[in-house]
Parts: sequence; structure tokens; C-alpha cells
Amino acid sequence: MSERKDSGRRKWTGVEYLGIFLVLSSLASLLFWPHALAGLFDAIIKKVFPIVVDIFLTGEVGIAVIVSVIVGRMLERLGFTDALFRVFAPVMKWLSINPAVIIPSVYNILGDINAAGRIAGPILMRAKATKAEQKIAVATMIQSQQSFATFMIGLIALAATGAAVFPVVLLSIFVPLILVPWLLSKTIYRDTRTVELEELPRFTPGTAYLKTVFDAAKEGTELLLQVIIPAVAVVFGVIGLLEYIGVWQPIENAFTLLLSALSIEPATGMLSLLASPTLAMAELQKIAASIDPRLAVGSFVLASSGLPLSVIFGQVPATWAAHSDLTEREAMAAAVIGMLMRLVTAFVIGYFVTPWVV
Repeated sequence: MSERKDSGRRKWTGVEYLGIFLVLSSLASLLFWPHALAGLFDAIIKKVFPIVVDIFLTGEVGIAVIVSVIVGRMLERLGFTDALFRVFAPVMKWLSINPAVIIPSVYNILGDINAAGRIAGPILMRAKATKAEQKIAVATMIQSQQSFATFMIGLIALAATGAAVFPVVLLSIFVPLILVPWLLSKTIYRDTRTVELEELPRFTPGTAYLKTVFDAAKEGTELLLQVIIPAVAVVFGVIGLLEYIGVWQPIENAFTLLLSALSIEPATGMLSLLASPTLAMAELQKIAASIDPRLAVGSFVLASSGLPLSVIFGQVPATWAAHSDLTEREAMAAAVIGMLMRLVTAFVIGYFVTPWVV
């Protein structure tokens, strides 16, 4: 008589216990507190809807993403990328870093952070950048404001503080393009190498100009609908959940205290972190002349970055995972490192440099 075969039953795993807990909790909620579950979904929807619809689908930000991709692709078609390599190759050779790490930062200044990832990710791979160099590129990109509109409004706000605009812009936007790759290559991301300009391929495509424009418009729309909006919905859905269960307010208060300690005006700083740096610059413009110049300059530097947090934790990982060798976790980690470096930059410039330029 053959031995009795094993029934194949598995032992319970931790995630199955969690699943049973969620099933029972959901059933209990439906039976005894049906309004709680309905309120949870309502809170998430109310948090996500105005951001996705009013800002991205029907607002200027969504259109700016599409236009930025068009502008970026046209600049690439007109030889902009190859020119950047020639400009930055000597400096990056001296630092023993692939010059491609600068590309997303410059595209970010001129266009949009999402367009920068879409365009620069493939460029980095074609330039044979190591994974460490691709992470350096992401962290450096976070040092630049996420749209040209943010930069222009910020200049008006900065002028209203009475500070000398040129040294602040130089120290906060252009110096980090060199300083951040150097620091990261000597500390966290050391797998870098010197690349001669002759080793790099040409990056100017041969596509017809009119086809470039229409293809870029299609590409920008796909980026908006398939990457950015889903990422934003996830991040703000989590915030809506935290608000509903009552733990978001303490987190928000902690952010306010942190910003004040870092010499950043709290109200506009929170706008940069959670909503829109462009909106933060517009609000800073209204109050810049009436607040401590250190707070105003610190807020300018913070807004001149890859914020809000939905970009750091949603859009950057999704975009770079799709268009580079990095995973979502690797891209997110690099973005967080870049954001921490940006906070330090805002504090140093706001607290120590401002008295010398006002």
C-alpha cells in the first residue's frame, strides 16, 4: 500500500495573517461602522481629485509637462545635448565622472523634471553611465527647480527681498551642478569613471523637425497620463488616508518646525513640499518684502528644487525606472539623498550667505 501523499497544505505566512486581519476588519466595519469605510474612501477621493483634475488634467501644470517634453525634444533635435557634453566634458573629466550626469539637471532647469527623466534616462544609458552615475544624475537633478516657470517667478520673489539676485542664483542653482556630483562620487556613489568625448556617441537624432514635434506631444501626453497622474494619485491618496485617521496633522506640524529651524519660511516651504514650488514662489513674491530675508532666501532655494514630495516619492521613481537602468527603489533613494542635500543648501544659503548679499 502506497504511503499517504502530503496534502500540500502550506503553513500560514505573515502576510496571510495580515490578510485575515484586513478581511475581518473590513467585515466588522461594514457591519458596525459602515460610515467609517465610506468616509475613508471619500477622504482619499477628495484629496486626490483637486490635484489630479484641477492641477494636472485641466490646469497649467499638466500642459506644462507636455510642452516641456516638446521643448526638450526640439532642443535635443537642434544639437543642445551634444553641445552640453562639449561644455561639461572637461569639468567632468577632471572629476572622473561621466559628463552625462549633468544632462537631466539642465533639462530640468529649462523644462520639467518629468521630461528630464524621460529624455535624459536613455541618454545616460547610451553614454554608458554606471548605475552609480545614474543615481548621481537623479540626486543632482533634484537640485534644480522642476520648471522654467518656477525659476522666473522665483527671480521676482528673490528681487523683492532686496537680496543680490546673481550670487544667490549662482550658489543655489549652478554651483550644485558641479559640487553635488563631486561630493557623491567621493562618498556614496563611487563607481564613476572618466569618459573621453570621443568615446560618446552623438545624441542629436536625425528625425524630421515636424515629426519630432508631433512625436514629442504624444510622448508628453503619455508621460502625463500613464506615469505622472498615477504617481500623484498614490501619494496624495496616502496623505488623504493619514488625514482621515488623524495622524497627518502632527506630521505637518513637524515639517513646519523643521522648516523654521532650517531658515525656511514655513508657509511657502510647506507649499513647496506638498503642493507646488511654482505656487510657493508666487506666494513668496507677495510676502518677500515683509519677512526676514533669511527665511525668504531659504524658501527660494527650497522651491528651486525637484519638489513636491509627490515627485520625489512617485514621479521620479516611476519615470526613471521606465527609462534607465535604475529600479524604482534606487531612483527614490537617490532622489531622497538629493532632497536632503537641498535642505542643507537652503539652510546654508539662507542663514549664512543672506547677510552678505542683502
